[in-house]
Amino acid sequence: MEREEYMSQYFQVGDQVLWNPSNGVAGLFMRLAEAFALETGLPTGLGPMESDECEVDLAAFAAFVSALIERYERSSHAILHSIMEGFIATALVLVERGGAILPLHDASDGGWRDVQVGEHSACPQGDHIRDVERWAALSAQHARAMPR
Repeated sequence: MEREEYMSQYFQVGDQVLWNPSNGVAGLFMRLAEAFALETGLPTGLGPMESDECEVDLAAFAAFVSALIERYERSSHAILHSIMEGFIATALVLVERGGAILPLHDASDGGWRDVQVGEHSACPQGDHIRDVERWAALSAQHARAMPR
């Protein structure tokens, strides 16, 4: 009998596979996304898992991830940060692999900046650079552990 952890599911945009985790990890990621959707009030951009495939709406998912990062950055609560960090880093890998640009709020001027976060980050100028670099490093670490 095959264990659930060894089966896999696909997160994809069309035919492009973004991630191929085990069933257990995929299910946990989906449940965490739904929990965080309640926190942001936004849809996750993750479609239902059908035939071991989840279609990702990149625009909606990028907006969702951006809202999570904004929520994270507004707080100084260590436990909240710990709970959110791994999910956000994993989500950033999906955003990057899909080629989406992440709209991030820049507290230094109150506006929004489009930022590519990941291995090929294009950092904006200003105080926001440290945050982008930190997220880029964390998502790069996660990307190495995320099979396609």
